[in-house]
Amino acid sequence: MPRLLAALGVLCALLPGLVLHTCAAEAPAVSAASAVLMDAETGRVLYARDENTPRAIASTTKLMTALVAAEYLDGDLSGTVEIKPQWTGIEGTSLYLEPGEEISLKTLFYGLLLHSGNDAAVALAGICGGEVETFVGWMNQRAQDLGMTNTHFSDPNGLGDENHYASALDMAKLAAACLKNPTVAEAMATKTITLEGRQLTNHNKLLWQYEGCTGMKTGYTRQAGRTLVSSAQRDGQTLICVTLNDRDDWNDHRALLDYGFANYPRTLLAQQDAVLGQVPLTGSLLHMVSVSARETVAYPLAQGEEITMELDLPDQVQAPVTQGEIAGAARWYQNGREVGWTYLVWSGSAAQDVTRQRQVHSLLDFLRPGGQDEKAETP
Repeated sequence: MPRLLAALGVLCALLPGLVLHTCAAEAPAVSAASAVLMDAETGRVLYARDENTPRAIASTTKLMTALVAAEYLDGDLSGTVEIKPQWTGIEGTSLYLEPGEEISLKTLFYGLLLHSGNDAAVALAGICGGEVETFVGWMNQRAQDLGMTNTHFSDPNGLGDENHYASALDMAKLAAACLKNPTVAEAMATKTITLEGRQLTNHNKLLWQYEGCTGMKTGYTRQAGRTLVSSAQRDGQTLICVTLNDRDDWNDHRALLDYGFANYPRTLLAQQDAVLGQVPLTGSLLHMVSVSARETVAYPLAQGEEITMELDLPDQVQAPVTQGEIAGAARWYQNGREVGWTYLVWSGSAAQDVTRQRQVHSLLDFLRPGGQDEKAETP
């Protein structure tokens, strides 16, 4: 498809006021050994500190346990299971499961994410994988699928050895996947719930202390220190924050989330159905046909950052065209890197000008050699 290049330079030429010409505020100082602040919708990293170093992650491991279990169960937590002896007596935070106990999958799942039950993690792994080792293999495969290149899991609860680790950036990728899973997202955002006589309270204090917090997971071991993954939503934007080995994690997350929302707001590049260009039209009474964005496109932008847009469209199109059909694509770039795209569709329909075509065909017949003589003959 021929390309109609619409290099717009600073996008304020298209959307006035979009680009401002001052610098973003300085990021806050944090106590974490590793930290990441990420925009959940686009994956843009807004702040990073030693983000690729593998570190112990403690119970934030359970985000992957929850994701793999939710995907295996297809979000159905209605079933009831019998607890096997090998799933009980796990050290650390526990639901105190008893061998032979009948318990719902929902209690185990919420006990995993809210109460951080280590036995709940082992039970879910055994239920889904048959063997815990099989389930852990699934966790590592899922990590590869998500592009978590500095991650390895040894168990489903985070009590693992030196071969159990992840980087802050990898945990942010995992967090984004968890937000996209309705079963995991709903549980992570739950403050308290009572299930089968167990009152479960979320360990994530930010659900009470930070406006717009949508949950995630805490963790602590002597080896890992304090680990925390959180998410928050404001003005249609969701941010993910990860800190590993952070003695002041609650305050650091508040400061980083505030920084992200204040300095990298979700900026609209194109509204769904907004007209972005026109294409010359032939074979119709209309001479031009408009194209519009099939989807809304947004990106977190700091003040002063520049965006360019390119439209991939045909040089011209032959009628008829049908409203809503794909006409091309729009792409947005920041410093040469693609940061957003959407299909372009025809904004309206244009019928073929049949009358004009008949006139043209009649004229061609008339001008064809022998055409006049043939029409002059009498039967």
